[in-house]
Amino acid sequence: MSNRPTSPDLDLDQDRLHEECGIFGAVGVSNAANFVALGLHALQHRGQEAGGIITYHKDTGFNSARRFGYVRDNFTSKSLMDTLPGSVGIGHVRYSTAGSKGPATVRDVQPFFGEFSMGGAAIAHNGNLTNAKVLRKELIQRGAIFQGSSDSECIVHLMAHAMGRTIADRLKEALRQVEGAFAIVAMTRTKLIGVRDALGIRPLVLGQTGDGYILASETCALDIIGATFVREIEPGEMVVITSDGKIDSFRPFEPTRPQPCIFEYVYFSRPDSIIGGKSVYEVRREIGRELAREAPIEADMVCPVPDSGTPAAIGFSQESGIPFEMGIVRNQYVGRTFIEPTEQIRNMGVRLKLNVNRSLLRGKRVILVDDSVVRGTTSRKIKDMVLEAGAKEVHFRVASPPTAWPCFFGVDTPNRDELLAATMSEDEMRDFMGVNSLKFISIDGLYRAVGEPNGRDPSAPSYYDAVFTGDYPIKPRDMIDEGFQLKAAE
Repeated sequence: MSNRPTSPDLDLDQDRLHEECGIFGAVGVSNAANFVALGLHALQHRGQEAGGIITYHKDTGFNSARRFGYVRDNFTSKSLMDTLPGSVGIGHVRYSTAGSKGPATVRDVQPFFGEFSMGGAAIAHNGNLTNAKVLRKELIQRGAIFQGSSDSECIVHLMAHAMGRTIADRLKEALRQVEGAFAIVAMTRTKLIGVRDALGIRPLVLGQTGDGYILASETCALDIIGATFVREIEPGEMVVITSDGKIDSFRPFEPTRPQPCIFEYVYFSRPDSIIGGKSVYEVRREIGRELAREAPIEADMVCPVPDSGTPAAIGFSQESGIPFEMGIVRNQYVGRTFIEPTEQIRNMGVRLKLNVNRSLLRGKRVILVDDSVVRGTTSRKIKDMVLEAGAKEVHFRVASPPTAWPCFFGVDTPNRDELLAATMSEDEMRDFMGVNSLKFISIDGLYRAVGEPNGRDPSAPSYYDAVFTGDYPIKPRDMIDEGFQLKAAE
């Protein structure tokens, strides 16, 4: 196929896949809100659009604050944090939740709260429910009144209709009715609850600090508060932690073969986190080594597209023997454009965030290493910058297989016809990007890099990898109802 994507020019961060949420909870600690805020700050890479915190104190009850923007800009004010007392609390950072495609409202910012007959409870959800539209329609017919458009709100309404005697029992009953991916932290007045779906698509870890316990999306959120990593919450597991430190574990779902998301290793998780017992940084470096073995090329330097391409570029350099150089530098202090976004300024979007090291690149054959290619528009702009700096050749190496399918399980992806790999062959993508050569790591190479020596077993893959393969472990019912076509049987 040779249809070119029709998307307009995009900002550097818009032309990427985005994890949708990060979650954090604490119990048995003084000033839980402070721990939650620090944890959310460490998880900011998982969602920069908005954040929220809910705590409980016996004198003031449940207290909440939800804000748009970065954690550092909202949850560092003493006046705000003083409104969130208590020794138990949960929080959430959001990129974009499933639901309305229009402007986000504060009603969609998690955590969500519900008052039940046995007391109040709050939940924060990372992932996507693939039958949310069906559930929402049924719940509205039964009298439920939704406040926002988030799929996560369905869980609160399902809990309200459940018959369990405790909050944990109602959460179990609710989650047995949903399909899709979920890692959840929930809280009552005295308990912290964590749950992962049976496939374990989205991550969740348990930590300890003093007599208190922590639940978080990644281990880097434990490090920031000095908590000790205890273990991962296992796929299909629910843990209930009391304020006095008692931990109960349950298995509310039918057992199945886990398939955690492989893109956590490629891009989403911070490189200093541990996922599935593996260092994310070391896996990314090994991806670069594997890529160098699969797609060698003669060149003068290996240059990462910062920052996510750096570990893979280091591995590529180590394996190939080609020097690693920082030919592109990222301006860490540029967020949204700080002046009126005219068309001219919009076209400068990449240059505001990335700058080339001209003296280093001039006359050189350059290998650019990036974590992924989504629409390809940003990759083309980066190539142009490198050539304008005087590079002799530009070769692109990608530390993931071609992204040819959308994700419906907690990753913000474009429609399939906007994904470059869904509309072009590798050679056509090379020509579209205007590079001398373009190579992606193979799906088997990616699996070898994460510790599967025989590559991917197509009959029983160890990871959720649908963005590369089109193999969805759960049929995305809502999207199929809207006309999405699954991959034809081979």
